[in-house]
Amino acid sequence: MSGRAVVRTFGEVLITAGALLLLFVAYQVWWTNVVANRAVAAQTNRLLNQFEHPPPGLGPGPSPVEPGQAFALMYNTALGDHWNRPVVQGVTLADLARGIGHYPQTAMPGQVGNFAVAGHRATNGEPFAYLDRVGRGDDVIVRTDLSWFVYRVTDVSIVAPTDVDVIDPVPGRPGAVPNEQLITLTTCSPRWASYARLIVHGVLVATSPESAPPAAVGGG
Repeated sequence: MSGRAVVRTFGEVLITAGALLLLFVAYQVWWTNVVANRAVAAQTNRLLNQFEHPPPGLGPGPSPVEPGQAFALMYNTALGDHWNRPVVQGVTLADLARGIGHYPQTAMPGQVGNFAVAGHRATNGEPFAYLDRVGRGDDVIVRTDLSWFVYRVTDVSIVAPTDVDVIDPVPGRPGAVPNEQLITLTTCSPRWASYARLIVHGVLVATSPESAPPAAVGGG
């Protein structure tokens, strides 16, 4: 094979590799969001229907939650007046492609302890794309089948991925016994990388029945 043919073949290989790379980027940045947004819409519609028309035969307590199942809606006006996302039980890749994932070993909404969740900041629906806009004093609101919970942000920080104690019952104090109802939101930092974690902590400041939503989400 002549030198010219070798150069031409090598150039064709580079062009093909570049095209494949562009397709992969398009898939990650665009298509995963399309698929995730469809799943989020389906989960949200199912939850709203469940909240407004509870299945017959349920007891007075919270409904049981299965892995991979959406059980709550999260609202945050700092991320947009109409921003809300379903909260799914679990933090596997499949769970995080359907909304915000709840760390199963942590407290449930309204419980004493730390209700800790994770969400993508880029791709797969990117529910926490702009979590860096959330600051102290902002409210994170969680709706379940029985109640609304209003958490007020107390701290925002950047930590190493190995700092897993941020989701402990008392964040940063492994083994400590909790006496507050807390929330922790976790995501990657910066947005298009994963070498650090953006952490938002908050504390429960108000609870109301499901029939009485807070003013921030259209209540009285």
